[in-house]
Amino acid sequence: MAGFFSNLFNRNNDAKSIISFDVIDSIYSHLYHESNSLEFKVKGLHENVTVNLYSIPSSLDHQEGRAEIKKAGFNNAYEVLNELYKKLNIGGLSEEAMQDDLQYDFIHIQFYSEPTAEEKKFFKRSIKNFVIFFCCTNSLEVNDFRMLYSGKHFFDYTRGLLESEVIDVNNPKNESETIGVRDLKVVLQGICQYLNIEIPETIELPSSENLVEREEATIQSFEEFINLVSRENIEEEELKKQSEILFKNYLKGSEEYHAIVEGHFDFFENINAWNSDWKFDPEDAEYFISELIGEDFKFDYPEETYSHDLFPYIQSELEKLNLELMTYETYGDNYLFFVANKDEVERILELSEITKIEVTQL
Repeated sequence: MAGFFSNLFNRNNDAKSIISFDVIDSIYSHLYHESNSLEFKVKGLHENVTVNLYSIPSSLDHQEGRAEIKKAGFNNAYEVLNELYKKLNIGGLSEEAMQDDLQYDFIHIQFYSEPTAEEKKFFKRSIKNFVIFFCCTNSLEVNDFRMLYSGKHFFDYTRGLLESEVIDVNNPKNESETIGVRDLKVVLQGICQYLNIEIPETIELPSSENLVEREEATIQSFEEFINLVSRENIEEEELKKQSEILFKNYLKGSEEYHAIVEGHFDFFENINAWNSDWKFDPEDAEYFISELIGEDFKFDYPEETYSHDLFPYIQSELEKLNLELMTYETYGDNYLFFVANKDEVERILELSEITKIEVTQL
């Protein structure tokens, strides 16, 4: 690891926060000495977390990377790094330092969170990127870090870095950053548990659970799943029958299990679902949701609003009843809606991943 340059900030080492130098330095040590890339599941997040150790200039020293650097208006990766350091208020590299051909490391942590209120109109989940650069504070040794944040995909990696913004984890400036910081704490705990890194006792953990412990699918998993998605509105005999069918298919193996999509459709038809074309009007929604919840359902919506644009207004009204509209992933041009108790949605999503019966929030 190359030397780093001093900066004007106070040191990031809150004894109670898991977003601290001691924790991140331990993660860096593993990435540097053991494996420079991780990908694993953290409980509560619905996509894998990826953690990568990159170095400048080597990580951008390939044909695509060099083209991205040139497109961004720079001559080399060190100039890109200096631009990032400028954002972070870290002292930049001199021309002489660039000639030394040293490597300057950074960590990129990427995961998906729930979308913001605005993003919910378009996305089911929102990408979060935290890019961590080490530096020195009143010391000749590396003892601090600074972070950039982005809520966008890095299709052009150099541009993604350059468009990222400095983030103060103690003072998020918008909803996107607030959600990201909240989940970053969970992710850091998950990384430590995944790598068996001891977390200092002074740190206030975001979760009391083992966040990387994999729950295996059992017939009880399917029973619990069916109970939750049906809101317990299913006969015991039918519950046992459907659970056995699904579990038996699950045990046949991944490839064959995923091919038995029709079995999942049959299952949802048995628990009172609404199979709808992708295009539907408000009257359809009111009629079918009334059937699903067993009471008259009406909601307010702007004129000339149809289909998925109705979701925020439907969910807002259902929330008053502690309910949420969800759908089975059909991989087609239709929805298979069902209504869940709002306080059970997180567990439904967990069981969805365990049983490989894909359901999504709207």
